[in-house]
Amino acid sequence: MACKIGKLVCKETALFLCDMQEKFRNTIQYFPEIVQVSSRLLKAAKILDIPVVVTEQYPKGLGSTVPEIGLSEFPDIQPIAKTQFSMLTEDVIKKMETDWPSIKSVVLCGIETHVCVQGTCLSLLEKGFDVHVVVDACSSRTMVDRMFSFDRMKAAGAWLTTSESVILGLLGGSSHPKFKECQKLILSPAPDSGLLSILVGIK
Repeated sequence: MACKIGKLVCKETALFLCDMQEKFRNTIQYFPEIVQVSSRLLKAAKILDIPVVVTEQYPKGLGSTVPEIGLSEFPDIQPIAKTQFSMLTEDVIKKMETDWPSIKSVVLCGIETHVCVQGTCLSLLEKGFDVHVVVDACSSRTMVDRMFSFDRMKAAGAWLTTSESVILGLLGGSSHPKFKECQKLILSPAPDSGLLSILVGIK
């Protein structure tokens, strides 16, 4: 049996953007940086015609998705309200089964890493999807929660990756017809989101 290698293929991949809402703006570690990277992923997904799911946790109390994400550029994407932690609501499951039956891999980003992102990751893994958690596009209120959640998701079978790795992996090479358009998104390195502090010890 061939081992799973986690290769991303555009026609088999969806982007899940989890709960990037106003009320979290002042409480999440590196929130502006996480939003910036998530916005890059969203733009890349649209360039590459990759399906996008955006959720909002109890938007009545926690507000709408922050405008910096750039949803206003893509009116076809309508955020899905939820109260459960996992993004895999009945509506999302139905949409994936009906509209996107070829999806095998999910690129996952958002907040909080140890709650809704982790819950979504485990739900997707349970259903047999490959999950690519974008570490520079996920965060929590504390770096400790963020660190141990990454460990938890990796142990469960998720792939931990970065935004640039995802975008270039989806392109596969400079011969891709959308390469130059996507390359513009990553000409500047992704902003520092505190990942080195996780590697060398929590500050």
